[in-house]
Amino acid sequence: MWDIGVNTWVWTSPLTDDGLAALAPKVREWGFDVIELPVEQPGDWDPHRAADLLAALGLRATVCLVMPPGRELVAAGTVRETQDYLRHVVDVAGVVGSPVIAGPAYSSVGRTWRVDDRPRVYAELRANLTPVVEHAAAQGVRVAVEPLNRYETSLLNTVEQALEALAGLPDEGCGLALDTYHLNIEEAAPAKAVLAAGSRIAHVQVCANDRGTPGRDHQDWPALLGALSGAGYRGALCIESFTPDNAAIATAASIWRPLAESPDALAVEGLAFLRAAARTC
Repeated sequence: MWDIGVNTWVWTSPLTDDGLAALAPKVREWGFDVIELPVEQPGDWDPHRAADLLAALGLRATVCLVMPPGRELVAAGTVRETQDYLRHVVDVAGVVGSPVIAGPAYSSVGRTWRVDDRPRVYAELRANLTPVVEHAAAQGVRVAVEPLNRYETSLLNTVEQALEALAGLPDEGCGLALDTYHLNIEEAAPAKAVLAAGSRIAHVQVCANDRGTPGRDHQDWPALLGALSGAGYRGALCIESFTPDNAAIATAASIWRPLAESPDALAVEGLAFLRAAARTC
């Protein structure tokens, strides 16, 4: 029912041309349909070179955006630079054929503050995100906005908050990115939250509740996948986890120990589990 993908963050950060050239053939050989490509900084990797490589392998792409300190669309002074970055990521997605750019396209990861007037801040977000959404829609790309857990943001933690914040932005250019890790922390009933997101779901990232191998955890996978099916989601399920070997990304994602026997094992075992679980939906 769903294509299965894996994010290159499982192995490396930042992604480079040489890193992708080494990883993509393995990912395809293992049986993945999709490889997820983070754009940490413009120029880290060449999207045209990536597109040629993936086409030769018969591998599709999704693209994720990255919001380190300094990238902000609300309550900060870096809106124009952040919009320029997001438009660049949309352009990258267009080159590699990704239907989405996914991530917390509102505030830097780790930035938390007491949001006293959510309607005002959500209106600011919509106003500042609108030019990016328009740019994306013109290229057939959706901005998939990801709610994060409370320790990584104070703005959008739940599906309900994200739907409120994005209300009025066009479906064809904007939707939600759901991540099972964050759903497990913030949603009292993750499957119900998935159903509530409905047609607004533009992208889905999956991992175990500890950010490790899908299936080696306490997540209610039959309920989650059943809800995705019931919501009509037909996009990719992309495994997102993180290498502990890169200090910057490990600190940002609070990865203090290996999450599997090896990154390869996490990817291969996760793929096998998701293929089997998807067949029951």
